[in-house]
Amino acid sequence: MRTTSEAPVAEPQPVKRAPGGREGAAGAAMPRSGAAVEIEGLAHSFGDLEVIAHLNLRLNPGEVRGIVGPSGCGKSTLLELVSGLRLPSAGTIAVQGSEDPHDRLASCAYMPQRDLLLPWLSAIDNAAIALRNRGASRREARAAAHPLFERFGLAGFETTRPAELSGGMRQRIAFLRTLLAGKPVLLLDEPFASLDAITRAEMQEWLAEALATEARSVILVSHDVEEALYLSDRVTVLSPRPARAVTEISASAPRARPRLEAVTDPDFTAARERALEALTEATR
Repeated sequence: MRTTSEAPVAEPQPVKRAPGGREGAAGAAMPRSGAAVEIEGLAHSFGDLEVIAHLNLRLNPGEVRGIVGPSGCGKSTLLELVSGLRLPSAGTIAVQGSEDPHDRLASCAYMPQRDLLLPWLSAIDNAAIALRNRGASRREARAAAHPLFERFGLAGFETTRPAELSGGMRQRIAFLRTLLAGKPVLLLDEPFASLDAITRAEMQEWLAEALATEARSVILVSHDVEEALYLSDRVTVLSPRPARAVTEISASAPRARPRLEAVTDPDFTAARERALEALTEATR
């Protein structure tokens, strides 16, 4: 039961063990609190519309935290606040020990719901765009991205344009782009929401394996309770807007376990039912 513009550019550094046996990004400054992300008393409003109300959350180094809740409850807004793209109305957010929004943005890689691949670039150039933005040459950026194409089952598609890729492959490229940004904290906003059910299940298993080999601290927003439990160490259930944490549920098995084996496990089924019950109670 789990408890909770540099040149030359190299491939993202391997992870190393952080205290307590979890994994954090190598070279990333460990915050004094020991948390990758620390949220205390967070509240946010858009004018008179209160979106988040007094939310507390702690993300440990190397942990994957799932966030589920009703549509419109502020899940995507939460990621924007953590990344420093928005300033909170109240409360504090620290990423890698810093509350400064510029520091938070420098520590976070944000993967939105849509892949947003640039249609005029090849797959490998899309994946490596963050490296180019930091001053790497095209050759250096491609050299850094190439090993990940092999590792994540994309070898042979490096020169393919996005329009020629399936939805699942586009999402893989988008995730590699997020990894190659080299940030210790990944913010994933419903990365598979636009995929059909079969492709979505395949991508969930692929992402579980990818996160096992490229460990980062991750906040994963999803409207799918099963997906969140399968991919995460812990899942926080949010109430309807204004969002509050209703409950926290520990996942029932190690990540990167085969999906069918995981979701049919009685402990997993029980955890899923607890999460669904919490969501139902919160909306009454």
